[in-house]
Amino acid sequence: MLAHLRNISKRALPRRLVTQSASYSSSSSFLIDQPEYSFLKELGLERDNPGVYSGQWQGRGPSVTSYDPGTGRPIAKVRQGNVQELEQTIGLAVEAYKQWRQVPAPVRGEIVRQIGDELRKYKEPLGKLVSLEVGKIYSEGQGEVQEFIDICDYAVGLSRIYSGQLINSERADHSILEAWRPLGVVGVISAYNFPNAVFGWNAAIALTTGNSVLWKGAPSTPLVSVATTKIVADVLRRNNLPPVVTLCQGGTDVGQTLVADKRVNLVSFTGSCQTGRDVGVEVQRRFGKVILELGGNNALIIDESANVKMALDAALFGCIGTSGQRCTTTRRIIVHEKLHDQFVKALVGKYQQLIPKIGHQLEAQTLVGPVHTQQNVENYKAAIAEAKSLGGAVAFGGNVIQRDGFYVEPTVITGLPHDASVVHRETFAPIVYILKAKNVDQAIEWNNEVEQGLSSAIFTENIGQAFKWIGAKGSDCGIVNINTTTNGAEIGGAFGGEKATGGGRESGSDAWKQYCKRATITVNHSGELACAQGVVFNVE
Repeated sequence: MLAHLRNISKRALPRRLVTQSASYSSSSSFLIDQPEYSFLKELGLERDNPGVYSGQWQGRGPSVTSYDPGTGRPIAKVRQGNVQELEQTIGLAVEAYKQWRQVPAPVRGEIVRQIGDELRKYKEPLGKLVSLEVGKIYSEGQGEVQEFIDICDYAVGLSRIYSGQLINSERADHSILEAWRPLGVVGVISAYNFPNAVFGWNAAIALTTGNSVLWKGAPSTPLVSVATTKIVADVLRRNNLPPVVTLCQGGTDVGQTLVADKRVNLVSFTGSCQTGRDVGVEVQRRFGKVILELGGNNALIIDESANVKMALDAALFGCIGTSGQRCTTTRRIIVHEKLHDQFVKALVGKYQQLIPKIGHQLEAQTLVGPVHTQQNVENYKAAIAEAKSLGGAVAFGGNVIQRDGFYVEPTVITGLPHDASVVHRETFAPIVYILKAKNVDQAIEWNNEVEQGLSSAIFTENIGQAFKWIGAKGSDCGIVNINTTTNGAEIGGAFGGEKATGGGRESGSDAWKQYCKRATITVNHSGELACAQGVVFNVE
């Protein structure tokens, strides 16, 4: 059962958990004990941290060590939960839900507002922890926590306005109402690349609509999970509330149990397409609900009329932001044939300017930090080797940087067919393939031919091409941008994609409906029974 889910832990945990342990075996070598990392203790973290929260902190499973991908040094440890602790936590989450659903929605919104304010208080140290544990640069770590804060603000307003409809009835003195009610327990399984924000998108909306939330964070970013849960738990405790937010860090057995448990009414899973398919099948097997936020092979199209300077800036951040480890990272750039050579040359020039800005993610001047694990490095090397074997030319980069940590050169590859196997496969690393297209129609066709359908963007000054792009014959993705990047979505819109990206939607717009069950209610206030469609059923 769930063959790919069994491998979540093995794939997500870095090789450094094994290879670095001998080098840093002394407890005094943990970064949490160093003065320059005192922000970790500001978050309530210790050298050894329990990874299960269900009103009290515990953790009787194996310990995992979290590592800094910028140096390979250990940060601190987390004691994971086991299956028995997860099952207990689910039971407590169910009981907490039974109380929480009775709290008026605007009052629930007030609690979420307080969570947002508490996050503001800890934004600086929590953002630094995100950067340290993931490998993303300082501003991106701060920005990730800001996303959680923003969705809390959004959810406060939502708590007073989300509603159903009053629908006209064909029967006299009848009314049809629509009501949206909470589902129950929402399970959130998040990935390492956004270990704080993805939980935030789900938790803020799920709590506001009356659900309790159970979180299983990524195995390689457990400290973010623990620190974030501590912040939320403090707010709940001050308000004398039951544990409507719970946490169970754990291995594949914990993940499998969470996905299969009928008491978890909705599973929101962020991860690979392969694993997401297994999660979706397993949840559907028990007729649960699922939100899948899976991979993306995102294209940026450069039309003949494009503002090239702006497109270059968008490509730079789109390809290299988070060292190419966002699900919305620009993987392909499809350039009009008249601009192709000029664009490649200009983009390579911008990449060259980034070389002095590659460094540790918490250094002020850094724009390109490390990738998350040694496995990311191996995937990077394999993709470049395959691209070369298929006739691709490395216009820039292509090398592993020899220094402590996990650093690779941002890479530009040209000369490959649009349908090359390596182009059609998402590689979580800063590699972009530049393709040459005859026109926008061909570019749209290439955009749509990959299995994923997450994000896409076009740069054009032609209004006809812009509306074609967002129309029925345009991009088949869930995010369809014009004159901006494929990455860096705001919280106000629904986030998610089509096809193998999973079809789920989180965050803004009407994504809140996924955390609710809909009831259609017919009210007869006529004093007489009348059937719909004119049916007469009377034995008198």
